[in-house]
Amino acid sequence: MIDHFGDRLVKKIRSTKSFLCLGIDPHLDLIPEIFNNNNKVNNIKKVEKFCFSLLETVVGKIPAVKPQIALFEQLGPEGMNLLSSLCKYAHSKNFLVIMDAKRGDIGSTSKAYANAYLGKTAPFPSDALTINPWLGLDSLEPFFNKAQDSGSGLFILVHTSNKGSQDIQEILINRDLKCYEHLANILKPIIEKNNGNLGLSSIGVVSGATYKEQAISLRKILPSAPFLIPGYGAQGASAFEASAPLIIDKSYSGLRNFGLINASRSILFPQNSYLVDNIKEWQDIILTQLNNTNDELINTNI
Repeated sequence: MIDHFGDRLVKKIRSTKSFLCLGIDPHLDLIPEIFNNNNKVNNIKKVEKFCFSLLETVVGKIPAVKPQIALFEQLGPEGMNLLSSLCKYAHSKNFLVIMDAKRGDIGSTSKAYANAYLGKTAPFPSDALTINPWLGLDSLEPFFNKAQDSGSGLFILVHTSNKGSQDIQEILINRDLKCYEHLANILKPIIEKNNGNLGLSSIGVVSGATYKEQAISLRKILPSAPFLIPGYGAQGASAFEASAPLIIDKSYSGLRNFGLINASRSILFPQNSYLVDNIKEWQDIILTQLNNTNDELINTNI
């Protein structure tokens, strides 16, 4: 019996008492000098040490990690080999892995993308994948099929956190309905069809924390969808804004569920992390930053 992604997400949030997703974004120009392999320029080694040290630091503290594929792709074949190893290591440490790839294409191409990322036997094994719906619903069918067969999840870009999202997603398509709301309405039956035993679907949406009212609107349309919420922290959204579409977990007092708030740069690259002399001191700073972020999110009233 394949374990349903929505059920796994609910349980993982409860077991870690956290709804924070840590973005694994190894920006080459932001990685501290202590990872520079004795000042020799070797980007693969630098990124590898940075990413694995990061995962070692946060084991058991959060439910999920989200590698940004572009930051590994830019390193070529070795970068993609590293990404594959990172996914497998993260699974061995009981993290859910959400691949931030934003894939989307027609028919057989979408099927190939789905095969690359979804399921335990995929080359880049991920529990969930971000996908782009703007080619139409037929472009998403291969992802839906693969997710159902493998027990995986999907996060569909519905309202993103960037300013330019307004150019298309906020356009009125009639007097009362915006484009992102129309997309949510046509996704609704698919999302509800994939609900798990704990009430959460395996098909979710990306909804930016920088657009709080839109996120609230989406939650009303899609009560059973898991939300992946970027935009908190370095992008400017507050914990209050980011938490808006999450749902109070009635089984666990004070805990919110049915979604993940992503943080990347605010945890990965705090200013004081550049002042240390060794990786152990760096890990202590990262862990403090992560614990403070968890506490801020958990203690924010919505």
